[in-house]
Amino acid sequence: MTISSTSTLKGFLLINILLVSAICSGQENFTAYVQPAVALNYNITNTYSHNFSVQNRNYLYDNESVQLTVRQIDIVHFSNLRIKDNQSLAFGILYRFRENFDDGTNEIRLTQQYNLQYKPNVIRYGHRLRTEQRITSIKTTHRYRYRFSLDLPLQGEKLDVGEPYFVGNFENLLSVAKEQRPQYDVRFTLNLGWKITEKTKFQIGSEYRFEDYSQNLEQVLLLLSSLNISL
Repeated sequence: MTISSTSTLKGFLLINILLVSAICSGQENFTAYVQPAVALNYNITNTYSHNFSVQNRNYLYDNESVQLTVRQIDIVHFSNLRIKDNQSLAFGILYRFRENFDDGTNEIRLTQQYNLQYKPNVIRYGHRLRTEQRITSIKTTHRYRYRFSLDLPLQGEKLDVGEPYFVGNFENLLSVAKEQRPQYDVRFTLNLGWKITEKTKFQIGSEYRFEDYSQNLEQVLLLLSSLNISL
């Protein structure tokens, strides 16, 4: 890792430390998690690919106390079809194991996705539309999501092996279910990544969520890490 990469990492970690310091404020309706993930991507054809991932969400701060306990484990599969050079469709299925860890219920989630990207210069911009059906033994919740994202290399105009990059996201969500008032959420995500090899990337970051902000605001912080492998 170069001196520039080390400085970038230190600055990024400082930002996340400031976010985590919110834990010490003792605010109500605040929860923090640690969420590591591993993802595997591989192409079937030039336009069709698969993505498998496993992620584990652990409580870090809940009920005004620091703890480290498992909340859930997710197993996810996506099938991606590129319809143009900068556009794709995807269909996904997620199974969430939660009943073995806390009072929540297991979940099956179906996802339909449209993604558009464009890169007029060094920065690449993306728009993502998703619809989801979250199915549990209690109810089915329909979610509608829009995400705007940008990413760019932090050294030069092209991302080379060993160099860092930045990814930022802003997302709005609407959740609706029978006999339940609509829920509105907003999420902000910052990630710093490294291209370890031509087919491997590692990212760390944080996501801050304002959940159900129109009725009963809950604030959630996720500390993220992911290893992405392409075959």
